[in-house]
Amino acid sequence: MRNNFMFTSESVTPGHPDKLCDQISDAVVDRLLQQDPLARVMAECAVSTGVLFLSVRFEPNAAVDFTQVARQVIDRVGYHQPPFSSKHCTILTNLEELSGQRRDRTDQLTDAQIERIAAKDQATVFGFACNQTPQLMPLPVVMAHALARALTAARQQTLPYLNPDGKTQVGIEYRHRQPHRIHSVTVVASQAESAEISLEQLRQDIRTEVIVPAFAEQPLQPDPQTLIFVNPDGPVINGGPAVHDGLTGRKNGIDTYGDYAKHSSAALSGKDPLRIDRVGAYAARYAAKNVVAAGLAAACEVQLSYTIGLSHPVSVQVEAFDTEQIPEEAIAQRLVQHFDFRPAGIIRDFGLETLPAKFTDGFYQKLAVYGHMGRTDLAPPWEQTDKVSLLRGEIC
Repeated sequence: MRNNFMFTSESVTPGHPDKLCDQISDAVVDRLLQQDPLARVMAECAVSTGVLFLSVRFEPNAAVDFTQVARQVIDRVGYHQPPFSSKHCTILTNLEELSGQRRDRTDQLTDAQIERIAAKDQATVFGFACNQTPQLMPLPVVMAHALARALTAARQQTLPYLNPDGKTQVGIEYRHRQPHRIHSVTVVASQAESAEISLEQLRQDIRTEVIVPAFAEQPLQPDPQTLIFVNPDGPVINGGPAVHDGLTGRKNGIDTYGDYAKHSSAALSGKDPLRIDRVGAYAARYAAKNVVAAGLAAACEVQLSYTIGLSHPVSVQVEAFDTEQIPEEAIAQRLVQHFDFRPAGIIRDFGLETLPAKFTDGFYQKLAVYGHMGRTDLAPPWEQTDKVSLLRGEIC
């Protein structure tokens, strides 16, 4: 691994078409689980100018108006006017009812029953953590998310001429594998067609209302040599589905580690908790974060490989990038000893079946934008570091 390099990560706002699709897909998951914690659901969405297509396969144990769910998300994101809005877009649905054997909630199952709930899909998932930030995430993606949040806040509070679609990117120079300085900052913001705002005014507004507040609390600040780009290709009129299409599961790097570390090619959004390609990624992040928090490595990647028909992963691998304090094989052995990587065990330990009921406006939908990992605002269970003492070998 190189010691000195430059790395960039991006984020997008809730109005980006891909993220709009992720939010709708996860809003469907939330709504079904709120009514039936054991619901099975797979939801995928595609959007283009004036048209949204929603495909949902689900167990018919709950009554949900899927079209209304989609319109509510579109409206909440901020699309209120043509050419794309919650009132004017056409929504097409393809609904298929699934039939499967019902089971008890995982918090009511014995260990033997949890053992019998095998992975339904083959999957290799990855979790990552490093000591670059307090949340043990790579700094570029943390800063990119902060910029995206600031862009959304500015649209809602001080720059009403902005549209919901936006993109951010931050480049970080590394020295000795640690962040050294901010190389570049890029913000691409869309604006309403009716807005009489010059490109020069937009760029000044973004610098003042987005970039400055976004970096106010960050460990690194832009310096005089930092390259700052605001809409480098010129104005973006309307943005969103009126300009480019969207699809569920197309922003995996943004959902995880900003492409700084490996991630599965499978989508995280639109899947119920029994889908191992989703919850396995959360379990792998949980394990990696505890390894770094325990001081066993400064950076850690955990790989879990599942095969259909077995509950335990067939492989648990650890890569510490030459930062380990004990052998990687020993770290992997401690993970197998202290973490339950079985699908039903993950659901039970994280309470994934009942989380949506604890949030009136949904839990999984909130994860669908600004990343599934490193979230301090939602405090998801996979961000806990409660296994540190066990991994250190301390007696509790």
